Amino acid sequence: MKYDFETMLQRRGKDSIAVDSIGTPGCPAAPKEGFEAIPMWVADMNFATCPAITDAMIKRAQHPAFGYFRPSSKYYASIINWQEKRNGVQGLKPENIGYENGVLGGVISTLNALCAKGDIVLLHSPTYIGFTFALERNGYRIVHSLLRKDEQNVWRMDLEDMERNIVQNNIHAAIICSPHNPCGRVWTKEELRSVMELFEKHQVWVISDEIWSDLLIGGSVHTPTQSVSDYAREHTAALYAPSKTFNLAGLVGSYHIIYNKWLLDQQQKEAALSVYNSMNVMSMHALIGAYSKEGMEWTDQLKEVLTDNVNFAYDHITKSFGGISLSKPQGTYMLFLHCEDWCKKHGKTMDDLLKLGTDVGVAWQDGRPFHDPYGIRMNLALPTHMVKEAFSRLDKYVFND
Repeated sequence: MKYDFETMLQRRGKDSIAVDSIGTPGCPAAPKEGFEAIPMWVADMNFATCPAITDAMIKRAQHPAFGYFRPSSKYYASIINWQEKRNGVQGLKPENIGYENGVLGGVISTLNALCAKGDIVLLHSPTYIGFTFALERNGYRIVHSLLRKDEQNVWRMDLEDMERNIVQNNIHAAIICSPHNPCGRVWTKEELRSVMELFEKHQVWVISDEIWSDLLIGGSVHTPTQSVSDYAREHTAALYAPSKTFNLAGLVGSYHIIYNKWLLDQQQKEAALSVYNSMNVMSMHALIGAYSKEGMEWTDQLKEVLTDNVNFAYDHITKSFGGISLSKPQGTYMLFLHCEDWCKKHGKTMDDLLKLGTDVGVAWQDGRPFHDPYGIRMNLALPTHMVKEAFSRLDKYVFND
């Protein structure tokens, strides 16, 4: 490969929650003596970012002035080109694009434009923990519609349950995560069209978190929610960022795509109220570097590595870890394990199981806050040899001891 996805970055002392927070409250426990922690929890990657990004940032940093600025035409052109080449988006204009400090900030700004505090918002469960915290802390109530696995072990939306919840709770706003975190589903065009027909029937506005849209496994194809119908285009705020794709979360910088003029105006007003939702000049240049021709090539190679890691981990779990079930991800780099049968068979609690892993350095994540009482979330964005090392430890000390 042209780019290095085999070197495990040494991130300790380099401003990394994934490594430096292990062993602190609310994070995976520190390993026992003799084991080095393998970070498999926080949703960022253990790879060096694309060289085009650091090149762009270094070039800008060589000019020793960092005063007030406005997003450049190249910033907007980079997003438009990326969305056209990667997602088939047509007709996107700079006026449809707006900056967000983060996807969750964009979620709240959009809800503030559409709803009143105390309103009920529809989400799917399992649920990304960030949605839960952001909505509850900003005065919104959540109703969950359960995702269900079909006979092929694929996560599906339950349209009947969604409609029942919409009607019973007088819901007018919903959040879709596509690809879904933590389940890894990449919703098909047909699925998105069906759910948007339901939302149109009941006049529900949609916030579509598509931050994982670049990270597709095994040839999966991302369909932008806004592309499936006229209603979807006019009643959806889509949220994107280069942060997941290129490991840039620490730079802070996301963006929305909104076509509806009324929603765009209202959302931008809400986003500006804090006088805080402002772009950083370095994150702007990082996005321009990321959304370049080299960034596309780097992303394609990253997807190959992630696909290999997912295939290895899924096959290993299904063949060797009795009592652990999961659906094979189609996108993201996260696994979501369901451990109920294993815990009951071995007389263990989830706390017991989590500790067995962290004791030997597998710093995985408690899945209970994602609304699975027997869930564990695992990050596979590591060099393949480190993924194999983690599973070797799980084999030897946890599941097959």
